[in-house]
Parts: sequence; structure tokens; C-alpha cells
Amino acid sequence: MPAKKRKSPAASPKRNSAAVEDYLERILELINTKGYARVVDIAESLKISQASVTNMIQRLDAEGLLKYEKYRGLALTASGEALAKNITRRHQILTDFLRLFGLDEDVIYHDVEGMEHHISPPTMKAIEALTIQLVGQPALMARLRAEL
Repeated sequence: MPAKKRKSPAASPKRNSAAVEDYLERILELINTKGYARVVDIAESLKISQASVTNMIQRLDAEGLLKYEKYRGLALTASGEALAKNITRRHQILTDFLRLFGLDEDVIYHDVEGMEHHISPPTMKAIEALTIQLVGQPALMARLRAEL
């Protein structure tokens, strides 16, 4: 059987930067909890300057991921919301997977923040499938935790 041909990284679809993903994830979180997201809220949440947030918001607006009106606020576009929900889902899947092993929450948060932006869709699907299977195997999980 012939080996599977690997795609070169250049042949992969364009990925958003980790910063873009972090902004979209945070904006969706703010909208879901407060009903809105303002530059000041995003800056406070990400612990960065309002000027930096404004620059990124203008970039996201130009890319069609949100609509921004100076001094008014912002709203995610349909494509921006879909991307933000996908990012949030990746974050949750990775968090759920690492929690299975009883790791410290701070470690999980730090590791997920690093992994969520660099993981491919096929690997994410594999982790999700493995997580579902492991949840249904408490005896196996107990043995695995004992090994850590």
C-alpha cells in the first residue's frame, strides 16, 4: 500500500494568528457574558493597552470578522462569530482532555493557551474522539492517573 502523501505546510489553508484568535475568543466571551464588548473591556481582559486593542479591532474589521464603529462598539460578523465559536470549542476540547488526567488547572490553562493555536483539525478530531472514549473508561483513567 502506498504511503499517504503529506501536505506541505505551504499547502495548508491560511491560519489566523494566535493574537487574532485570542481577540475573537475574548470578544465572544465578553458578548456572551455582558451582552457587548467594548475596547476598554477587551483591553482590561487581555491586560493590554486600549490603543493596541483599537489597532487589532480595526484590522479585524478590515478582514470582515467584526463591525466596528469608533465610540460606539463592535459586533462580530457571521464569519467572525463562527471562527470565535470554533476557537472556543478547540479550547474546551483541549481543556476537557487534560482535565481527564487530573492536572492542575493553572497548568491546563497555560498548556491549552499554547496548544490551541497550533493544533491541526485532524489532531483536534483525534483528541476529541480519544476524550470521548476515555470518559467512558473510568478504570483505564484511574490506571493512567496512577502512572502520572
